[in-house]
Amino acid sequence: MEELIIKHCPKCGNTIKIMGELKCESLSCCGDVMETLTPNSTDASFEKHVPTYEIKDDKIVVTVNHAMDEDHLIEWICFKTKDTEEFKYLKDEARAEFNYKPGTLYAYCNKHGLWASEVE
Repeated sequence: MEELIIKHCPKCGNTIKIMGELKCESLSCCGDVMETLTPNSTDASFEKHVPTYEIKDDKIVVTVNHAMDEDHLIEWICFKTKDTEEFKYLKDEARAEFNYKPGTLYAYCNKHGLWASEVE
C-alpha cells in the first residue's frame, strides 16, 4: 500500500496532501521548501498522539488520547486502505469512525506532526 504523502510549511503551518506520484524535487510555501511529514508510531511523551481503534460491528472507532485546545489539537484523522483514503477533520473531539478494512490510520497534531498505526 502506498504511504500517505503530506507536505508541511514550517512558517505558516499549511499542509498539503500529494495525490499521485511526486515528480518534482521540492514544493515551496512562504518562500521556503515544504517538509515531508514522516509518520511517527511510538508515543514517548505524556501527551498521546498515536491513533488507537476498536472494531464495533463493521466500523472502526478511532480515538487519539489528546487535548483539543485551540492552539494544540489533532486537526484530522485519515484512514488509508489499499483502495481508498478518507479524511475526518476534527473540532471538539479526537475521534472518528470509518468502515472496517485493513489499512493505516493517520492522525495529525498541529504541534507534533503526523502519527500512524496499522489496522489489521
